[in-house]
Parts: sequence; structure tokens; C-alpha cells
Amino acid sequence: MAFAAFSSNTPNKNSGQPVKSGKIVLALLLPGLIYLAMFFFIPLVALIQTSLVKRVSTPSVHFDPAWNWQNYADVISRYWPQITRSFGYAFVATLVALLISYPLAYFIGVKVRHRPVLQRLMVTLVIAPFFISFLLRTIAWKQLLADHTPIMEFVHQIGWLQPSQSFIGSGPAVVFGLIYNFIPFMTLPLYTTLERLDVRFLEAGSDLYASPSKVFRKITLPLSMPGIISGTLLTFIPIAGDYVNASQDFLGSEKTSMIGTMVVQDQLVTNNPQTATALSVLLMGMILVLVTIYVRRAGTEELL
Repeated sequence: MAFAAFSSNTPNKNSGQPVKSGKIVLALLLPGLIYLAMFFFIPLVALIQTSLVKRVSTPSVHFDPAWNWQNYADVISRYWPQITRSFGYAFVATLVALLISYPLAYFIGVKVRHRPVLQRLMVTLVIAPFFISFLLRTIAWKQLLADHTPIMEFVHQIGWLQPSQSFIGSGPAVVFGLIYNFIPFMTLPLYTTLERLDVRFLEAGSDLYASPSKVFRKITLPLSMPGIISGTLLTFIPIAGDYVNASQDFLGSEKTSMIGTMVVQDQLVTNNPQTATALSVLLMGMILVLVTIYVRRAGTEELL
């Protein structure tokens, strides 16, 4: 009885802990939520609203607030070639970047794991392009791949291109620029995944008389799938919306224009913000659908 009375009269120090901890968590989350609201949700809502306005040209050009869904139909019908070209370039560039990056990341993360100096040096070389402006790197390749340069003279001599053909302004030139500029985004996630790979699994596969190709297919590739998914997403998404490489001022031409090129043209040149924003929203929606399907098919839903 005395113990029960003592227990009932003793204040419960933990009774207010959930409330207090909830307030602390909310206080810690509040700056991030404010940041997301100011720089993501509000601009997204404004973007969608702008994509639905109606352009009126008389007596002067102005834009009336409306629910003009016709803007999206106009964008799809007018820019369907650019839409398909953007995703086509993105798919090819991502696939080639994966084929180049995987052996490189495997070598850095597995083969030279016990040589830290060489490993750090190679990682530095992978991220070294980030030390130079994206635009400057693209301009440099434009100069290197222009007509009558040593590189193009060699290409013409071996018969890859006719002497009258220019590489700049072609689809392969744009894809080359995309691969070069975004290949670090593919290599680094693959490296971080393969660097944590337990090599004892590979040794066990060899001890069980599995061929090197079978060890790769059954052990290395499945264990590195998170890095493959992350790398392809980090590469495919920005490539689909890129406008620098496909621009006429850099490696592209009118025949290689992508979605980003049309967004810049409608927004800055022809003063059609409703078309530019509708194209941007459409691009975001298509990428979101493709990424969701891709991640679910790959069995890594936790990345979403």
C-alpha cells in the first residue's frame, strides 16, 4: 500500500517527453519545410499556373489567367519531334555512359582498393571536370571537333565522315557532349557501391568453380544494382532537360534541338511563357512516370 501510494504521488517525468520531443522535431524540420515551400512548392504552383494562361495579342500582348489546357495539346503537337529526340538522346547517352563508367568504377572501387593513393588519384580525375564550368567544357569540345582540326582530319582520313560532312551540328556530336558532361554522375554512384562490395563473395564464387562471367552476372551485377539505378537516374534526368549541348551555339543545330532548347526559345525569344512552362511541366511529368516505372521494375522502390 505504501509503495502504491508513493508510486501514485510520484510525478511521471516521461509523461511530457513525447510532446516535448515532437516540438523539438518540428522545430528542426521547420527551416527545411520553409525552404521547400519557398523554393519548390510555390515555384511549382506558379509554373503550373503560368502553363494554363491564355495569350491575348490584341490590342497588346498580355496573358489572361485561365484554365487553358489547350496549351498542353499545342505543345505536344508542335514539339513532338523534340520530345522524342530528347528522350532518345537521353537513353543512348545514359546507356553509353553506363558501359563506360561501370568498368572504370569497378577498377577504382575493387581492383585498386588496396592501393589508396592510386584510388584517390583516379577518383580525383573523375571529378576533375567539375572544377571547370559546364559551358567552358562544351565550348572547348566545339573547338576541338570543328572542321579542319587534327581530330576531324583524322576522322575524315579513316572514313568515319565524308570530307564535306561536319561533325558539329549532328546528333552524334550532341550525344558525345552529353556523355562527356554527365559521365561523372554515372561513375561516382557506381564507385561508391562497388567500393563497399565484399570481395569475399567474388572469391567464394571463384572457389565454387564459377567462371568470371558467371561471377559477374550472379554476384557483382546484382550487388551493384543500387549504384546502377542511382547513376542512371542522375544521368538520364538532367540529360533529358539539357539545352546547352543541343544548342546551335554549342554542339547542336536546328535538327538536333531538344526540349530544353525549345523552352529557352519560347521563354526568351518568342515571349511565349505559357508554352515554355507547359513544356517544362510536361517534361517533369513524363520523367516522373518513367522513373517510377523504371525503379519499380528494377526492384529498388526504396530509392523513390
